[in-house]
Amino acid sequence: MSTHVIKDHSECKGALNNMGDALYVIGGKWKLRVIIAMRQGYSRFNDIQRALEGISARVLSNELKELELNGFVTRTVHTGTPVIVEYKITEYADTLDEVLTALENWGAMHRDKLRRER
Repeated sequence: MSTHVIKDHSECKGALNNMGDALYVIGGKWKLRVIIAMRQGYSRFNDIQRALEGISARVLSNELKELELNGFVTRTVHTGTPVIVEYKITEYADTLDEVLTALENWGAMHRDKLRRER
């Protein structure tokens, strides 16, 4: 097992600040799941909501707004009848590739660990 030793108080504070910033932007139950659903090709609000079992319309709307504010998603309104709102993942969301892969791998490992302990 490897461990990263923090050498001084300022390094610890920096690490905590960086982690806090990251969790503020992508933390919570839904944000990364919304990004994953959108990477699967879902771009309309109702399609994203159906892909994410259990998310309410209000919560999805808030998550999409926050993801848009942080540059992970763009929102395009196609005027006409009916009006269509489409969401697209941005290139900036690709910066989360390593994070998503690490979390997916850790989640699978943790689930296996829990199953073995039962």
